[in-house]
Amino acid sequence: MRHRVTFFHRNEHGIEPSALQIRHHSISGPDLTAVREHRVTLALDELPAELQELLHEIHELHIRWSVPQAHGTLGPWNSRLPPGLHTFYTPREASAAESPRLCAQLRAVFGDLDCASPAESFTRLPIDRFSHSTAFQYFQPLDSLANLSTYAGQYACVPSDSDCKRWAQGLENTVSLDFSYDAISHAVKLTAVWPEEEQRFSIDSHPDHRTEVGILTPDSPPSLDPHELGVTGLLTVLGEDTKPASVLFAFPSRHMNAASSFSSSLLQPSGLHPTLQLRLDSSKPPLPDSSCSLHAYMTLPRTLFVDKYQLGDDLFLASKNLTALRYISQPVDLEAPSYAMKLWGSSVLVELQPPHAQVDAPWTAEIPLHLRYLSPAEGGYTTMNFPWPAVFWACNSEEGTKFPNSPFDRANLGYDGLFGPRTLFWHVNPQPEEGSDLNHRIQVPVLDTNKTQWVSTGTAAVVLLGFAYVVFKLASVYWRTGYGSPRQATGAEKKKQ
Repeated sequence: MRHRVTFFHRNEHGIEPSALQIRHHSISGPDLTAVREHRVTLALDELPAELQELLHEIHELHIRWSVPQAHGTLGPWNSRLPPGLHTFYTPREASAAESPRLCAQLRAVFGDLDCASPAESFTRLPIDRFSHSTAFQYFQPLDSLANLSTYAGQYACVPSDSDCKRWAQGLENTVSLDFSYDAISHAVKLTAVWPEEEQRFSIDSHPDHRTEVGILTPDSPPSLDPHELGVTGLLTVLGEDTKPASVLFAFPSRHMNAASSFSSSLLQPSGLHPTLQLRLDSSKPPLPDSSCSLHAYMTLPRTLFVDKYQLGDDLFLASKNLTALRYISQPVDLEAPSYAMKLWGSSVLVELQPPHAQVDAPWTAEIPLHLRYLSPAEGGYTTMNFPWPAVFWACNSEEGTKFPNSPFDRANLGYDGLFGPRTLFWHVNPQPEEGSDLNHRIQVPVLDTNKTQWVSTGTAAVVLLGFAYVVFKLASVYWRTGYGSPRQATGAEKKKQ
């Protein structure tokens, strides 16, 4: 097991090396205001037996979770996702996708998820076009990691390990969580990030585990490239170092902060065909000398969908400040009600069209959505949620730019597989006009279950009345003319004569 703990702080929140106390397998010091990341790397044989059996059937598995509240970013953790639980999966054999084991394990770890099996609930990704993508994708809104915190405390920590239990309990306060496994490395990487706040600085290490602790802050080493981040600070390997080592280095990063923001809202009245309006405070690309395009990546639950045929009209797109629908997961049934579907929903990538203005100013783009028919509910209304999109600039890097392995690299986010390997992502920060919630809520009219008995009774009555009317008309004709028509009878008599 390898454990890496990183504290990333602003320059004004530094800590003196002399204030750190290193004793064998522990390090402590004064609290500091910083972003904190824990990355744990485990070999396959270090996992519980049931999880080992499950991973033996998997070629690649990536789980990403993002908190549904707005938060700032600092350091290398600039990537953004629509809030909720994202799962990207490739089985070793095609038949493994039919098994419900993965969904059962996801429910045990994260709580009540609407997941039956990858073959039924996951959408398929076009791996023939994007070979570095996984084969399946799944998404579900998930507000907190409370269930994961309880699960980790019960199954990942021994009863006597108070530090492990405290760490598991702290998972409820993270802003992002990543789980990655691939059959090539046979290793599991679990990464959790806590927001910028006052952090308790006290780390203990197990003698059999390698633990590295870093206290870093932004810096600009000489000859820093546009796709690199520079940092300086202190690094300590517990159990090996007696004092922290000073470092200054740079590393490539595909995810950058665009230093701009956007808000998302629904035009009122929303009705059954709501319009998502994105309001951006800038139309200026982050790299003026590079080819950049602005995109919105959405993960829509099955209750909502985007009509790809509607977004195929260039004049309509131009009126909404849109360029094109670049990607939509398949299949998307335009007519099926929500309760008749098993797929989780659809992922959508839309390219936005910033206005060509000499003066940089706020502007809006609108994305039309459509609601499906939902299940009946008491009261005649039901509330459905869907997350804000992730908005980013996709910029081409210079010819020959390489992205070697980075200590803070974050990949397999869904949208990154839709671009080339040398694409830089400059993320626009979500900024709600009120509060910090990054979920939209729509109240949808549905069939009122309190009135369904009148509907069924009335329908039965109308059917019976219609049937009785048809029988009455047939009987009245029979009573007047008998069986057969008079003309036919007259013709038959003439033939006999």
